[in-house]
Amino acid sequence: MIIISCGFLSACQMASSADNTGEFNEERYSIQDFGVLPDNSPALNKENLQKAIDWASPRGAALWVEPSEQPYPVAGGLVLKENVSLVGVHGPAPRATIHPNQKVPVGSVFEITDEENAFITVKSSTQIKGIQFWYPSQTIKDPNAIIEYPPTIQVGQEEMTQGVFLSCLTFYGEYLPFDFNASAKYPCELMTFEHCYGYPLSGVFIQMDYVYDVPRVMHCHVNPGSQRLLGGQYSKAVVDEVIKKKTYAYTINHTDNAQLVDVFTFGTYGGILLGEESYGQLTNFNFDCVAVGILKQGSNTKNRNWQIAQGSIIANTGEPLKNIHPIIIEGQGHTSLSNVEAFSGGNGALTTVPENMSQDFMLVRGDKKLTVTVWGSRMRNYASDSPITVENDQAMVHFAGCIDKDENFYNRVIK
Repeated sequence: MIIISCGFLSACQMASSADNTGEFNEERYSIQDFGVLPDNSPALNKENLQKAIDWASPRGAALWVEPSEQPYPVAGGLVLKENVSLVGVHGPAPRATIHPNQKVPVGSVFEITDEENAFITVKSSTQIKGIQFWYPSQTIKDPNAIIEYPPTIQVGQEEMTQGVFLSCLTFYGEYLPFDFNASAKYPCELMTFEHCYGYPLSGVFIQMDYVYDVPRVMHCHVNPGSQRLLGGQYSKAVVDEVIKKKTYAYTINHTDNAQLVDVFTFGTYGGILLGEESYGQLTNFNFDCVAVGILKQGSNTKNRNWQIAQGSIIANTGEPLKNIHPIIIEGQGHTSLSNVEAFSGGNGALTTVPENMSQDFMLVRGDKKLTVTVWGSRMRNYASDSPITVENDQAMVHFAGCIDKDENFYNRVIK
């Protein structure tokens, strides 16, 4: 018997049965009871899983992705309809759960080979938790063989989607795990991403646009070693190819006080892009081996403001030295940074600049008034004489209690 720590019934207890009317008499059911089996074709499993979802939607039911020795091959094009939960056995499994005799992940695993369709589209009041997504045909070593798969999980585009909970999800070989770019006509609200792991070969782990009522991204980790025990760590050539795409691991725009806590990326061009129509808080982060750690934009002075604290940025790759900046601020609005450090160096997992440093700590650019405050930040391993480069004569910047590359106090006001 397998007991699930999050309070779900055991797998044996969740095995459903049908009465004479064909109606199921349990609240939670294994997907195997609906004919989703490891030995089926991807098309048949997709058909049967969609039928299970259709059945669960009016009941608000949870579908149990029963652990198996072999992954479930499933074609894309699924729609997770309102009120349905897909629940598996896993917490985050960033090195994969490996079969003792085969290089396949075991447990609650979907095997994806569909190159035409997004795997699953989520609607309101849905949950996906404790599942691994495996793309076995994806390359590990050859940058010219990268398969640009459609998104694994995407938000619906034909109506507003509200209340989606995505937790304890791990990806292997994915191209774009989370596509939550909605539209002005059909924005989405109350999206939560937590404890999710992978290394997207697009360089984008989570993208969201028109996501209101406080989207939350918490405890997410992007690293090319995510499937080290499964297929091996991504090669240096593949990581370099991902960085060449000049994308950001976390890309956020048109948001309502977004909350990002404990987010990490390694080996992407950018750490996070805070778009011109966004505002919120970013805290407890590490953007390692990037060209740009944070790009903060802003379209007005009222509320295009970000509070950024307790973070570390290592900017050393993807551009010539002069274009490598841990932090870039442009547009309008205010940016407050507290206890954000930057340093640099070499790393054998990817190609870094020969100087093994960044150009500066911060670049401020543009032609409109913006304000920046920086408190208690350590800044080192930058090439320029000053930790800040200002290319905006309307900018107001205040550094206090910071430490420069020579380990001297740095206090400066720029108007």
